[in-house]
Amino acid sequence: MTANYGSRPGTGLKRTAAIVGVGHSDWAGDWRRVRSGEKPSDAYGYGVAAFRNALADAGIARDRIDGLIVGPTTAYERMAEILAIDPRWGDQADAVLSVIQACMAIESGMAEVVALVYGNDQRSAQTQYGGPNAMGGDAFLSYVYHSPWGLTSQGALYALTLQAYKHARGFTEAELGEVAVAQRGWSSLNPNAIMRKRITVEDYLASPYICEPLHLFDYCLINDGGVALIIAEAELAKKMTERPVFIEAVGRRDLNQAATSLEPRLTDFYLPAQQDVAERVFSTANIEPRDVDAFQVYDSFSVHVPLALEGYGYCAVGEAGRFLREEGVGPGGKLPTNTSGGHLSESYMQGWNHQIECVRQLRGECGARQVPDCRYVHYSSDVAGKAVSIIYGR
Repeated sequence: MTANYGSRPGTGLKRTAAIVGVGHSDWAGDWRRVRSGEKPSDAYGYGVAAFRNALADAGIARDRIDGLIVGPTTAYERMAEILAIDPRWGDQADAVLSVIQACMAIESGMAEVVALVYGNDQRSAQTQYGGPNAMGGDAFLSYVYHSPWGLTSQGALYALTLQAYKHARGFTEAELGEVAVAQRGWSSLNPNAIMRKRITVEDYLASPYICEPLHLFDYCLINDGGVALIIAEAELAKKMTERPVFIEAVGRRDLNQAATSLEPRLTDFYLPAQQDVAERVFSTANIEPRDVDAFQVYDSFSVHVPLALEGYGYCAVGEAGRFLREEGVGPGGKLPTNTSGGHLSESYMQGWNHQIECVRQLRGECGARQVPDCRYVHYSSDVAGKAVSIIYGR
């Protein structure tokens, strides 16, 4: 069952811009070096490596860049200096909002070719994602997971979310295990992925709990690395490359009411925000969920995936467990999802690596994991009370 979005209100920015270049650092190689005690680079260095690869992929000179957005792990002005560029406009944002802001800057005329650069040395720097000051989270009230209910980490929040979701929907741990198994199946076909050994649902259920009911395989990796994208005005993009990937639609819906109590996440599981975003992005792109060839979901924890399947109309509410078990999201499944292996198995680049996978699937560059005749890829992010989506197309 899928929803009908035919006549609902859409959003602007339809095919305003296109991605002309993508690049990243050597995630798997740097993973091995950091595990052996080395520190190959810092956050800026990883960003520079990714930027150079994105420039080469786009086939343009660096002085063609007139806009820059950096991830929240580095300073905008300093990154511009290190990249040796002089953008006339820039900002700092997370992965999905960076893409949207780049489109807005291009639409408004504030920039024409925008580089998005992310670098993170979270593994070698031993970044804390739990405790009273996780990632500086005490400065952002909605990001302080432990504050309202005594939770001590993001894992604890998502464990509580999953527990509530299990009771509300009749969802099982074995059904959630289908997510980790599927994504490891995809990553086994991805030479850039850090974790490539396939697992089974039995392996998943036998793995230790980190915060019950979340198992080890439900958690994202923590690794160093960088990602860069180059986004250009749509008509210019067509001249720059024969393979532009267009941003068909973007959408965002925040859940601010009672957000600091975590209530929207623990009772509605993002559902009203996701449904609102779904109406707008599918209407703007003039497609239905059944037209989507690949689905990419921000997966700091595996539980994001069943919530997104229901929220965006890929299955009926309460049917995610059956969908995962019977129809599938892995290789050979009905809805190819997180086809790179995602954060669970490819690389934890905080949503940035998902954007690269969207582009490569639409370009037909994914080798053994390529989704045949891929025309539309949907990316979904549901973090800190915000549901955000992008639909990419050829």
